[in-house]
Amino acid sequence: MKPNDFPFKEECYQIIGAAMEVHNELGCGFLEAVYQEALAILLDEKLIPFEKEKILDIAFRGNILSKKYIADFLCFDDVIVELKAADSILPEHIAQVLNYLKATNKKIGLLINFGTTRLQYKRVIR
Repeated sequence: MKPNDFPFKEECYQIIGAAMEVHNELGCGFLEAVYQEALAILLDEKLIPFEKEKILDIAFRGNILSKKYIADFLCFDDVIVELKAADSILPEHIAQVLNYLKATNKKIGLLINFGTTRLQYKRVIR
């Protein structure tokens, strides 16, 4: 396996680790917005560069659409982080992140679900 098979590996570990800390402290059962706010605090504490609710352009056939995508987080300028507080990670959640990656020309996304008793996460690579 080549190093480029897992882009931003260390960065993803840092983000997932922060999410695990949030989940360990808060548990499941809150709304997504609660986890987003708590994760922002922890990312800041851990000096992980991020932008919360980052507005990203969506390109189609060389045109930038007027509709924008708002990422829960954009970390390290390259990792899209999509949060959920659902019963489980569903195929449509993964498809959503893949669409965001394709539309924004980013390579890596993290889908993080706080809605279960154990934190769920999925690295999505385009």
